[in-house]
Amino acid sequence: MKKNTDNLLEELKSFDDFGEFYRENKSSIAEIALSDYLNNIIEEKHLNKSDIIAKSEMSEVYVYQIISGIKASPKREKVICIAIGMGLSLQETQELLKKTGYAPLYAKKTFDAIIIYGLVKQLSVVQINELLFEYGQDTIG
Repeated sequence: MKKNTDNLLEELKSFDDFGEFYRENKSSIAEIALSDYLNNIIEEKHLNKSDIIAKSEMSEVYVYQIISGIKASPKREKVICIAIGMGLSLQETQELLKKTGYAPLYAKKTFDAIIIYGLVKQLSVVQINELLFEYGQDTIG
C-alpha cells in the first residue's frame, strides 16, 4: 500500500539508513515513466494520438518520441503542451507532472499562473502562448 507524502516524510526522518528506508518504501516513492503514464491516460480516456499531437502544437515526430519513451525527459513545458493536447484538467495535469518527476504548477509564479488559468478555461496552446507573451513570459509551444 502506498503511503501519503506526510507519512513518508515522517518515516524518512526516523530512519538511520537511507537504503533500508528506500527498500521498504520503494513502491511509494518510485516515479512512473512519462511514456507509461501518458499511454495509461490515452487508453483510459480513449484518446487519439493524432488529435493530441495537433492540439499540443508540437512536431508529430517529437510527440511520438515522448509517447513511445524514446524521448524520456522532455522539458516540463513540453509535457504541459501534451497535457493541453490531451484535454487534461488542472488536477490531472498536476498529477501528471508530479507522478513523472516534474514540479507541479504553482499559482504564485506568473508563468505557472497563466498555465493554470489556461487549463481551467480550457484554452489552446496558442491561446496560452498569447497570454504568456503578453505578460513577458517564455512560451510553451
